[in-house]
Amino acid sequence: MYELPGGAAPNGPMQDYVMLYPEVVQAGSLQNALQEVAEDAGHGLVVELTSSPGWRHVAARVESDSHSAYVLMALDERCFIVDCWTGGVHMATGSTPDLTQVVGALHSWLERPRVDELIAQWPLLRTWELARAHERGEAVPVRWRQLREAAARTPHTGLHDLVEAAFDHERLRALSPGRSMRWLTFSRRAAPPICHDLPRPCRSGTAGTGCDCRPFPSGMARGPPCVGVQAWSVVGPTPSGA
Repeated sequence: MYELPGGAAPNGPMQDYVMLYPEVVQAGSLQNALQEVAEDAGHGLVVELTSSPGWRHVAARVESDSHSAYVLMALDERCFIVDCWTGGVHMATGSTPDLTQVVGALHSWLERPRVDELIAQWPLLRTWELARAHERGEAVPVRWRQLREAAARTPHTGLHDLVEAAFDHERLRALSPGRSMRWLTFSRRAAPPICHDLPRPCRSGTAGTGCDCRPFPSGMARGPPCVGVQAWSVVGPTPSGA
């Protein structure tokens, strides 16, 4: 039987990666390849499979306490894609063709540095304002500002009126806002697990035409944008977490 370079079997799960990732194919999977590099570097990482069975050869993860990171191999070019998380919050991402760089970045992230320290040490990674805000415990005001800025770019829609009506209410400003299709959502915390038991107003048309509101997981009210605020007369949300 003809054997592909790197020891990959014809029609095997790694055959499409032979030319770009010969050392990974030789190791049998990305998990094995990362583990070998980590052991050679003396990092003591424990590399695991992800929860997606279809990616068992081309993806891997590491985790320590609340910090975790995922690595995925691109198909059309040699590129290892790295994503760093903490407490369910996406903190940094990046890519590199160098497997050694990947292992170094994974090891550094599990040492729990500040995200800007990680980026400075490993320029292959980048971060963003909301990730930094989560570190400072200031995610809620940043999420509100970003949501208002996004809504202001489409002032002709009902979303803009709805967001501004909610922001005018002090108790709502203390919650973490979000969007789910047409619905404006609220959570008592900005980091997962996100709350799903709070009222959700929805824009029902263009600016000034009002909105629907689901004051509770079931039931519906209808009225002007302030209806999403009025629902809070019967619920008393208490913020917790950043």
